[in-house]
Amino acid sequence: QVQLVESGGGLVQAGGCLRLSCAASGRTFSNYAMGWFRQVPGKEREYVAAISGSGGTTFYLDSVKGRFTISRDNAKNTVHLQMNSLKPEDTAVYYCATTTTYSPDTYYLGEYEYDYWGQGTQVTVSS
Repeated sequence: QVQLVESGGGLVQAGGCLRLSCAASGRTFSNYAMGWFRQVPGKEREYVAAISGSGGTTFYLDSVKGRFTISRDNAKNTVHLQMNSLKPEDTAVYYCATTTTYSPDTYYLGEYEYDYWGQGTQVTVSS
């Protein structure tokens, strides 16, 4: 059974930074795309960033480009989301997710394309 555990959320002032981590277990990590999503109460969950299984291809939500960086360490079965220049509108619960589709060179943006999800970590950015 695949398990994903997020960490690194918290409260930060606008302009600050946080580094989220997602530790995966239960299967080979490197062959499968990973994604970070976020959700605000009353709104749909949206993708933030995605990365291919090999880590060679990434994609970002327009509003976080240049501020967030997704990366993965396949030797440690971990994916990270470095978040810089945080804004109050980045406040949300952040989730990591992975797919059961073999995807060493592909990333996915649709929530429905991911099969396993972490429990989420709260990020709050104060103005």
